[in-house]
Amino acid sequence: MKEQKLTQGGILKSLVFFAIPVLLALFLQAMYGAADLIIVGQFAGTGEQSGVATGSQFFHMVTMVITGLSMGVTVLVGTAIGSGRHREAGWGVGVGICIFAVVAVVITGIVVPFSDGLAQIMHAPEEAFSQTSSYIRICGIGTIFIVAYNVIGAVFRGIGDSKTPLMTVAIACVINIVGDLILVAGFQMGAMGAAIATVTAQAISVLVSLAVIMKKKLPFSFSLSMVRFRWKYAKRILLVGIPIALQDMLVQFSFLFIQIVVNGMGVNESAAVGVAEKVCVFLMLVASAYMQSISAFVAQNNGAGLHQRSKRALFYGIGTALIAGTILGALAITKGDSMAALFTTEQGVILAAHDYLRAYAIDCIFTALLFCFVGYYNGCGRTMFVMIQGIVGAFCVRVPVVYFMSQMEGATLFHIGLGTPISTVVQILLCVIAYVLYENVFRLPTCKFA
Repeated sequence: MKEQKLTQGGILKSLVFFAIPVLLALFLQAMYGAADLIIVGQFAGTGEQSGVATGSQFFHMVTMVITGLSMGVTVLVGTAIGSGRHREAGWGVGVGICIFAVVAVVITGIVVPFSDGLAQIMHAPEEAFSQTSSYIRICGIGTIFIVAYNVIGAVFRGIGDSKTPLMTVAIACVINIVGDLILVAGFQMGAMGAAIATVTAQAISVLVSLAVIMKKKLPFSFSLSMVRFRWKYAKRILLVGIPIALQDMLVQFSFLFIQIVVNGMGVNESAAVGVAEKVCVFLMLVASAYMQSISAFVAQNNGAGLHQRSKRALFYGIGTALIAGTILGALAITKGDSMAALFTTEQGVILAAHDYLRAYAIDCIFTALLFCFVGYYNGCGRTMFVMIQGIVGAFCVRVPVVYFMSQMEGATLFHIGLGTPISTVVQILLCVIAYVLYENVFRLPTCKFA
């Protein structure tokens, strides 16, 4: 398995060619998550759909935390590959496996026995409470597969291979859709069936990934003897991963706060935000792909001492992502109802979801800029700043704005949704200020781990 040399060739071409498989993988992952809501929306009631919407929102937060923590593995492996320290990459993978095994046990131990309490905390509507709890509990049982998938994906991105994760998520997507059709449409199992299909697909995806790894040679030395805790490498993984994971958790909590506020508005609004958030995942695909790709690109190039190449990749990413963000934002405004209709046949839910999407459309443009900066800082190991700006945006801007909007007389989902683009603008300003300070005032090393 030969790594892609992100340190060579044209910057834009290398970045785009690496980002395309990442984008396709994220698209399939989004389809994987959307399938539950689409099929439940077509073959079950609004209560079941609300349960899946709220439950999947919670597990989206869990997945984002795991993905953020796994970025520590990506940066360590990418920097080691870029600097030619291949044995160090092997140790990073082994130590990462130990760390994430503990993470999987902790999350499972919290989620599975306390699913009712989590549904209650999220203010799941009464008619959707049992469905929400069931979805959370069953997905909690499959946490080990969520963790394993993200660790494997982090390693592949670190070595510059974005194609293998695309293949495995494609398999998972197909299995999940087939499982949903059998269990939800065929056996009428509702939210429970959607959760079982999701866990089964994740498990098979992990097994396929492991089979690929065993058959192909990795571009660094690795053996089972390396699967043990070594503080030297654990520290580097955690210094990068913990701030990102904490930031992702708190940011996603702010989106959970939106779901909680909206759950109090009624079951239609609850389902509508769940539908709109699934649409938003698709709207943010290009920006998300650039964030992951720029992280890996910058880690390898900084590891090789090519700091100017990393900076240029940031601005190439911003330019191309902004074009895509503008197009997708326009689609959300003009075709938001058609997008929502893919997930549900309830006209009230469709109209409410489109109302929410009109506010989110503004964020499509701003997020293109923000995610490129976040990817750059992650690749540089400046994840403490990433955490700070994310927390400021979430809790100093988004949550207060959403709460204020919800207290307005006649507040709609459009007003609630405005909290997101407003917070993104603040985060962009913080990123620009930090870039200027790092480069011109503090004159700190671009990459902490090169």
